[in-house]
Amino acid sequence: MSASELIYDWNQIDPAAPAPGRPISFDDETLRDGLQSPSVCEPPVEKKLELLHLMNDLGIDTADIGLPGAGGTHAAGVEKLAREIVEQKLRIRPNCAARTHRNDIQPIIDISQRAGIAIEACTFIGSSPVRFYAEDWTLDKLLRLTEDAVTFAVSEGLPVMYVTEDTTRADPETLRALYTTAIRCGARAVCVCDTVGHSTPDGARAVVRFVKSIIEEQGELVRLDWHGHQDRGLGVINSIAAIEGGADQVHGSALGMGERVGNTPMDQLLVNLKLMGWIDNDLSKLKDYCAAASESCDWAIPLNYPVFGRDAFRTATGVHAAAVIKSYKKGDSALADLVYSGVPAALFGMRQVIEVGPMSGKSNVVYWLESRGIEATEERVARIFDHAKSAHGVLSEEAVQSLV
Repeated sequence: MSASELIYDWNQIDPAAPAPGRPISFDDETLRDGLQSPSVCEPPVEKKLELLHLMNDLGIDTADIGLPGAGGTHAAGVEKLAREIVEQKLRIRPNCAARTHRNDIQPIIDISQRAGIAIEACTFIGSSPVRFYAEDWTLDKLLRLTEDAVTFAVSEGLPVMYVTEDTTRADPETLRALYTTAIRCGARAVCVCDTVGHSTPDGARAVVRFVKSIIEEQGELVRLDWHGHQDRGLGVINSIAAIEGGADQVHGSALGMGERVGNTPMDQLLVNLKLMGWIDNDLSKLKDYCAAASESCDWAIPLNYPVFGRDAFRTATGVHAAAVIKSYKKGDSALADLVYSGVPAALFGMRQVIEVGPMSGKSNVVYWLESRGIEATEERVARIFDHAKSAHGVLSEEAVQSLV
């Protein structure tokens, strides 16, 4: 039987919004925003290249390849990444972060010209009253910076994404003034930022709709981006709400790496939109992407991390394991992926894992042995089962093998 026959899907009964009916694109911030986490290690450029190729393979549309205004080896790495896209004919497009200042924009122009590829300049500026107060800014000052930076970048042939930091705590009049100025100066993408993870889904949807109305007033073809953070644990659902509100492109980083508690996890975002039927990207290399990010940035994946954590498809509980085992005995691995999982493991290169521990039944032991080609004799099963019942946790592979 098919999944649709076996699962009554309440998610589809009365959805708040239908599928967007338009292509949704993705911007990967792992190599810039992700590296701002105080707990990650800066990967060597060879590892950055590996991640860039995996982003390309996953159908991610654009990648922030760094802030060349930082100079030195960082700028050299940005250029190497840009050249890799050109030389290997990758589909992914590069962008670079820059303050709304010519000193940050000029290095992007130089790298773009030397590498022979258009690099979108993501010129960012604060927008919320709290930032105005802390920094002693005035709106007039920010409008002058916006006009000068965007005009300069456009005049030098760079596509521009105009980014307002802390958009989700900014007032409508300030946002209208900033975005209108940027669009009139030639920005052809604007980005709404939930910089400190303040937003709820309702807030994300509302602010995106508001900025969408500003774009429509200007009558220009302007892409609308959403950039979210995880401070309240709402990164993925806020991104979905932003798409519902009209966002064309959403941002994320591998495993949610980033400042404080991190950015929207790109992997979780892709998984959810794939399962919702909103995208059709081939995600067979998503496991490799997460593993490469973890290894190259020295970033541990939590054991209970969705889909790619060690425990995501692992069970030692008797009643749960029994249902999975019965599904396998029917010769139906797809059923085994559904009976105690909301995410089909095989779709993302993972599999169900049956362990043996104090909450296990004898069927766990039998399956464990038979799946490894070991005869499940009554004496052997009893010995392992009795030991597991008195253990403090799940038995390791080595512990069970020693009991065998």
